[in-house]
Amino acid sequence: MASKREMKMRARNIGNGITELMVLIKHPMETGLRRDKVTLQLIPAHFIQKMIVDLNGKPAADADLSQAISKNPIMGFGLKNAKNGDKVKVSWSDNKGESGWEETTINM
Repeated sequence: MASKREMKMRARNIGNGITELMVLIKHPMETGLRRDKVTLQLIPAHFIQKMIVDLNGKPAADADLSQAISKNPIMGFGLKNAKNGDKVKVSWSDNKGESGWEETTINM
């Protein structure tokens, strides 16, 4: 099932043919170890497990994530030889079957 969670992306050239891609995903990232303050019941685990970055339709990065990442994570990726006009797609999936993606065009 696709999620409507908000994603934001920003790319900037950091030199030596590397473009830094920063991705923010609004996601609760629950570990399954925290308790609700009112009911004291454990809050079920809910976290991103997989992120994939494609550059112009080809895989550029693949990350396996876990509960040890904060709420609304910001992830950074270094893309080799990316240039203005290139298309970047970031997709993710979590442990509850939710998923989402966002595309952008590099414009530095």
